[in-house]
Amino acid sequence: MANIFPRYSNLIPIQIAICIGSLALGVVIAFSYYATPKTQRVGYMPDQPIPYDHELHVKQLGLDCRLCHSFVEESGHANVPTADRCWTCHQHVKTDSEKLVPLRRAIDKSYEGYTGDPIKWVRIHKSPDYVFFNHSAHLSRGVSCVSCHGQVNEMREVYQAKDHSMGFCLDCHRSPEKHLRPLEEVFNLDYTAKNYVETHPEFAEQLVAFNSDFDATASEEEVQETVGSFIKQHHSVQPKESCATCHR
Repeated sequence: MANIFPRYSNLIPIQIAICIGSLALGVVIAFSYYATPKTQRVGYMPDQPIPYDHELHVKQLGLDCRLCHSFVEESGHANVPTADRCWTCHQHVKTDSEKLVPLRRAIDKSYEGYTGDPIKWVRIHKSPDYVFFNHSAHLSRGVSCVSCHGQVNEMREVYQAKDHSMGFCLDCHRSPEKHLRPLEEVFNLDYTAKNYVETHPEFAEQLVAFNSDFDATASEEEVQETVGSFIKQHHSVQPKESCATCHR
């Protein structure tokens, strides 16, 4: 009896299996990329009720982060400024600016549009509810705002610069020396390890005593690693890597 199906039909199951496998692999690759914090969060820059310019206030005028985020050194959370804080300056500066209408509505009782309603800032950085992160614990050990939020002092509009994924946090916990800096430099967003060593000869001497191979003319990354390693030992920084550290 003649074969009903041609010989090449024996390859059809293999071809189907290859197609299904390729499709499944493509779905996994697409999901692993497009469903990650790097693609879902990085670059998020919502419109705010007041277009607050960090580059102007921080870099040009020299305002310290703690002037507005006043609880960040003592609290687990970084608070946003109240209308009272903004009005401290802006009752005298650019009072009639259209951009400040939401502020005047919130605080200026002499303003005809006064409502007393707080300014509704749009939150940019938000960890999942099951993640515990304490700002004060990191700042008090020499981790700067820049490590997690990027060069905010250069942002005309604040956006999320880092993905804040679990891998992002673990990389820092495993190699904290890449981020640690002297405590007095935590809020200096223009800090570089090389510049600090050059302007603090006594600190440079401590680094040489700590590491006899230290070379202040090395690259920024190498100098930072030595500075960070010294601070890590000096402050007994021992970041945990267990799940219970952040998932509570």
